[in-house]
Amino acid sequence: MSSRLNLDEEVRLYSTNAEREKYGLLATLFGIIVALEYLERAYVRDSVPASDNALKRYSPACTRLLSQYKTMLKLVSDDVPSIEQFMARYRNFITFVDALKLRLRAKDQLHPILQELVTSYARFKGSKDWEGRSKMVGWLITLNGMKASEELTEEQARQLSFDIEHAYAEFFRSLSGKDGDT
Repeated sequence: MSSRLNLDEEVRLYSTNAEREKYGLLATLFGIIVALEYLERAYVRDSVPASDNALKRYSPACTRLLSQYKTMLKLVSDDVPSIEQFMARYRNFITFVDALKLRLRAKDQLHPILQELVTSYARFKGSKDWEGRSKMVGWLITLNGMKASEELTEEQARQLSFDIEHAYAEFFRSLSGKDGDT
């Protein structure tokens, strides 16, 4: 690739309105699934009291989310072969980006999440050629050289966030068939 990456340029996940809509729908589906998982865990752990008041809120919330889930699944059925694959595909990126947004900076906080992300990223066909993979591996090497309690500087965290967003955009482009196959 002969063009240089402009660090001040916004990384876009999409290049058309249709792609933007698709990624918006996929993000909504992901959010609904995560919300349902939390409601299910709360119920299984008996965190939802048997009082009428709590159940009056819990049951409609579940019903509404399940209805939204079914609707969203119909809208993105071409892009989602199975829910398990869908969640596995997107969870690691989102988890790592969330960790950075929560200002986690220590090696022992970031390394396990980044390791899992790199491992799952490597499962995709052609990922060895993606620029994002080498950047993530570089960050793993950086974290490996740190003590568990050491933290990234703000500048490093900002660069790491940028590199992860770039890898995420590259990953999405590959899903749409523009930079290789999955």
